Amino acid sequence: MSVSYIPEKIKIILWGLAAGRCHYCNEKLFVDPLTKAVFNQSYIAHIIADQPNGPRGHQIRSEKLKADLSNLMLLCDRHHRLIDKEDVRGHPVERLTEMKKIHEDRIAILSSITEEKSSNVVLYGANIGNHDSPLNPEAVQRAMIPSRFPAETNCIELSLKNSSNKDDDPNFWPIEVSNLENLFERKIALLRAERTVKHYSIFGIAPQPLLIKLGTLLGDIYAADVYQLKKEPPTWQWLEDDQPDLVFHIQRPSIKTDLVALKFSLSASVSDERIKTVLGEECSIWEFTIDNPNNDFLKKKEELSNFRTLVRGLMDEIKFVHGEKVNLHVFPVMGVSTAIEFGRTWNPKSQLPLILYDQNVKTGGFSRAFKINHQ
Repeated sequence: MSVSYIPEKIKIILWGLAAGRCHYCNEKLFVDPLTKAVFNQSYIAHIIADQPNGPRGHQIRSEKLKADLSNLMLLCDRHHRLIDKEDVRGHPVERLTEMKKIHEDRIAILSSITEEKSSNVVLYGANIGNHDSPLNPEAVQRAMIPSRFPAETNCIELSLKNSSNKDDDPNFWPIEVSNLENLFERKIALLRAERTVKHYSIFGIAPQPLLIKLGTLLGDIYAADVYQLKKEPPTWQWLEDDQPDLVFHIQRPSIKTDLVALKFSLSASVSDERIKTVLGEECSIWEFTIDNPNNDFLKKKEELSNFRTLVRGLMDEIKFVHGEKVNLHVFPVMGVSTAIEFGRTWNPKSQLPLILYDQNVKTGGFSRAFKINHQ
């Protein structure tokens, strides 16, 4: 227990550095978590005790650092007791110093985010098979930092609540499309018209035709970042690693017909036979793929940007080769973020109408979902 005097200005600075939270567990130290009563419940602890015989005490440094900011931590009651009484040996100087640095660095990063980095969080989920959409507002908001921060506490939700419809039900697609269009108009389009909304952060888990539809509603009108849920490790955050950048490949058709298909073989391989089972033998099949299609293929934000650029060029090329009077049959086996970004590249005034297909075991493979046209 501290016995030395710590100047009031040092205490105030320490509170600021820690943002009023425990250096150990990040708990708020000015609000009781149960009663919500507001009062100061913090303790100021020494990393090196202010007495040589105290926890982690030192013959010389204890006196020298007794009121030094670098040697002080703001703690809740339980962690103050833990480091000074219950587990002193498990909390050496080096560990506590590192904990203090990590916490204060995080606070410094968060508090330095300026207003132009604010973003409205959009969540879109629909039933996938027998599983409900695993969208967690806290998890998605954490993924934005430090590049962006939530403009509001509440997220904009575009999901149909308590829906009993499954994606093998014939009524699923018209109900979900209508719901998405209506909620988008009410919660995003009208919101943008009523007040200035500079940016959106998009998180979606839904059958891919619906994610593509969401992308077409966003288009280039709305400034937005689209996020991808990674499986290993499980996170919405974009990863930064030294792995080589993802290389995309475009396979062009061997024949030219008026029946045109575009398959995305990204999260799994898609054979031409699966497309021909739906459209027939005489069709022109374009493919957008990677060397090793897999569920976790996309991990870097730059790779998604590259995908968007290449797909925009591909759509123009398909239109140039086949003309303006054909429909483009799209078979998406891709990540959620690439599905949304594909939709965002579609220009309703100039590009080919899209007929979207969905892969579903219950329906026996690919089946038509719905059409997106110039209306």
